[in-house]
Amino acid sequence: MVDDIDRMLIDLLQEDATQSYAVLGRAVGLSSGAAHERVRKLRERGVIRRTTIEVDQAALGRAVTAYVLVEGSTWMGDSADRLAAIREIEEAHVIAGPASVLLKVRTAGTRELQDVLRRVFEVDGVTGTQTVVVLETFFERTLK
Repeated sequence: MVDDIDRMLIDLLQEDATQSYAVLGRAVGLSSGAAHERVRKLRERGVIRRTTIEVDQAALGRAVTAYVLVEGSTWMGDSADRLAAIREIEEAHVIAGPASVLLKVRTAGTRELQDVLRRVFEVDGVTGTQTVVVLETFFERTLK
């Protein structure tokens, strides 16, 4: 179970994961050792899966974001490894609805997006795609 202090620690780490345990502890009313122990337990339980950085994809040359609905003739849940091998795919989800899989793709431009779609079609069972290109992103966030 995650309590209010754990949630505050998670919020603080999502804002800046480089904060010391002393700073985290002061912010939530704990000693640095107690804050460290709480974070360790959150990691151990899988609540905190990893520590990473947030990158501006456009600054790395990936200015186009697209969502791709993938239609399949077979169960697409077994295609995760093939899709993960396409490095431009940021997320892949098995879904219920008009398609089998939803992909989030980031590329430099539409020509590169077209190449990603070609490689998606090479995955066994893929019979079609529908692509939505993002024009503007209002916000992206991780829910707390």
